[in-house]
Amino acid sequence: MSTQKTVRQQSDEVRHNPLRLDSKKAEQIIDALNTDLAATYTLYHQVKKHHWNVEGAEFRDIHVFLGEFAHELEEAADHQAERLQSLGGVPIAGMKALAEKSPVTPEDEHVYTLRNSLENDMEMGGDVIETMREHIELTTNLGDHATAHMLREQLLELEEYVHSLHHYLEDDTLVQ
Repeated sequence: MSTQKTVRQQSDEVRHNPLRLDSKKAEQIIDALNTDLAATYTLYHQVKKHHWNVEGAEFRDIHVFLGEFAHELEEAADHQAERLQSLGGVPIAGMKALAEKSPVTPEDEHVYTLRNSLENDMEMGGDVIETMREHIELTTNLGDHATAHMLREQLLELEEYVHSLHHYLEDDTLVQ
């Protein structure tokens, strides 16, 4: 196995982009998108953990719901990474870098009650929503309407899932 490594672009390097976005603006947007990417992956891993560990009378419905939620998060992360690459940046990908860049902190490795798990997902989802709203405003103010549009679409999806979590956590239920 070769130990030679040829670096094409440093992780913190921002290259000229073909989208004709000023490099100083692109740097700010790339930084914001890497934060969103880290937050999205953090939420993805926590939701996926709960998808794997869900038990109880509502197992089937919640298992499916969390699987769909995780899938949407994974797609959002992919779009975020591709967008920041098109702006001349390098998407963060290593677990250490993702953890350091993420504005949200996942729960630990233990398995919690379903209610606690969904509460934790709802709380983290709300935190990610707040970060995305800030970045929508940033990208709009910097004139990157395409990134703002992408984030708005992702925000709408995330808000729908967080709203559904809220419904799952309501006290009114037929299950005893």
